[in-house]
Amino acid sequence: MRLRNITGSREMIAASDYVIHEPQQYRGNWTEIFGNDHPIRIEIGMGKGRFIMDLARMNPDINYVGIEKYSSVLLRGIQKMEAEPLPNLYFIRMEAEEITQVFGREEVDRIYLNFSDPWPKDRHAKRRLPSREFLRRYDEILRKDGVIEFKTDNHDLFRFALDELEPAGWHLDQVTEDLHHNEEMMRGNVMTEYEEKFSSLGNPIYKYIISR
Repeated sequence: MRLRNITGSREMIAASDYVIHEPQQYRGNWTEIFGNDHPIRIEIGMGKGRFIMDLARMNPDINYVGIEKYSSVLLRGIQKMEAEPLPNLYFIRMEAEEITQVFGREEVDRIYLNFSDPWPKDRHAKRRLPSREFLRRYDEILRKDGVIEFKTDNHDLFRFALDELEPAGWHLDQVTEDLHHNEEMMRGNVMTEYEEKFSSLGNPIYKYIISR
């Protein structure tokens, strides 16, 4: 059974205190949600939540928001939060295209994109999270000194992502086509579920860090 088809997942999400249900009303005022002015970092496409929950646990002085569009996948993250609540982490169920409606200008400190849907057909290129269309959206919400970290096991998507940087006006700070054999970039690396799975099979993990 596909996770996104779990019966009742939307109702369970609607009842969860760990999910921000009308995030647009907090645009520019996310300090109200967290009750402090700590930096805000977001993961777009958080999956089951392992990565962002590990980060929140390791960095209590940073606020995190995990974004996921599939209800039944997000439900897994909620279940983990019920077992181990983290005060510096909230979830949103939404489409990534709505990101500028949810966060204000320069409100986000860092953006994580992990193992995003490759959307392999050319006509769907603008839906890819590292596309120039999305980079324009990130430019609106990211602090001027903020960065984006992108990881994938998909070589074609990674090459596409690299090609999008110059037209969108972004700068490549760090890059590797074999993360787990790059000592510098592996320092402090936090793995996702997919990363652990793919790397255990011997697949290389691609990563970049970019800024403007």
